[in-house]
Amino acid sequence: MKRLDSLFYGIIDLLLVLLLAAMTIMVFGNVVLRYGFGSGIDISEEMSRFCFVWLIFLGSISAMRRHQHMGFDLVITVVGPRTRRVLLTIAHALIVFCCGLLLTGTLQQWQINATNRAPVTGLPMSVVFGVAVPAAIAIGAMAAWRMIGYATGRETEAHTAEEIHQ
Repeated sequence: MKRLDSLFYGIIDLLLVLLLAAMTIMVFGNVVLRYGFGSGIDISEEMSRFCFVWLIFLGSISAMRRHQHMGFDLVITVVGPRTRRVLLTIAHALIVFCCGLLLTGTLQQWQINATNRAPVTGLPMSVVFGVAVPAAIAIGAMAAWRMIGYATGRETEAHTAEEIHQ
């Protein structure tokens, strides 16, 4: 199971690198073409925006795995261990709820946007914004796992600190 987990997140990290490289190449190429030759490639502007959307959602999955999302821990650090576990359980339950909302909304928008196409590339807009589905599922699953861990006492702050430095 650990190997499958590593493979899944390794693929996400590779996709992040490829998306960032593609964005960089497309935007830089367009800047050179615009200022050097007075022209540009329309498709690269649209594709770089789509890459950015995918980069954000896939990056959120990677950040969640590494506990690197921005957080407000002032309250957590001043309370006792038992209260801390309760607060972390509640926080992760809220994340699961938000991921459920994101998944539901994305699936509804997917149906609405199924016939809409991007103006330049002609890609279906449901494919472009469909990345929210795996993001909601992956982040929600990680949050649910951590929520159960905090609620049962299996996961502690020390355990979390070890995961951060992986």
